[in-house]
Amino acid sequence: FNGYLKVRIGEAVGLQPTRWSLRHSLFRKGYQLLDPYVTVSVDQVRIGQTSTKQKTNKPTYNEEFSATVTDGHQIELSVFHDTPIGYDDFVANCTLHFQDLLRSAGSSDSFEGW
Repeated sequence: FNGYLKVRIGEAVGLQPTRWSLRHSLFRKGYQLLDPYVTVSVDQVRIGQTSTKQKTNKPTYNEEFSATVTDGHQIELSVFHDTPIGYDDFVANCTLHFQDLLRSAGSSDSFEGW
């Protein structure tokens, strides 16, 4: 893919607590909430990161990132739990290949709904 990429992160749903959040929770029983944020990368180069949303497993971001891409192969969205000490906890990720997106778009210049 060669061109201008604009990505809008709307929301994340169904996020599950990580081992770290369960292990360090004051409330051992019940539903555990995360402090999630999303990173956006093209071919393993980070082009953006959302703000961290506190204590939610269904965060709403509505944040937009853009970059000029030259010979891009894939875009990766990764969700992390912001931890107070040490490395942040991996929660989930999704990789989309530009070739698949271009094939499914037909004559459209934009992709929505993921």
